[in-house]
Amino acid sequence: MTVEKMILAVITTSPHKVAGGVTFICENNEEMQRVAASLEAILDGIAHALSDDLLIIVKH
Repeated sequence: MTVEKMILAVITTSPHKVAGGVTFICENNEEMQRVAASLEAILDGIAHALSDDLLIIVKH
């Protein structure tokens, strides 16, 4: 099975903005950026910022 064109993970410092899915809740922006960088490599995806406190990892 090939995974294409989907959200693989959500990384946030504001958990009240997220409902469901694979979510990583971070204490601050620096931690959020480190987690996103690791997940990009692990999942072979790309991080996109939706706001200052919300990132998604997507597969194009």
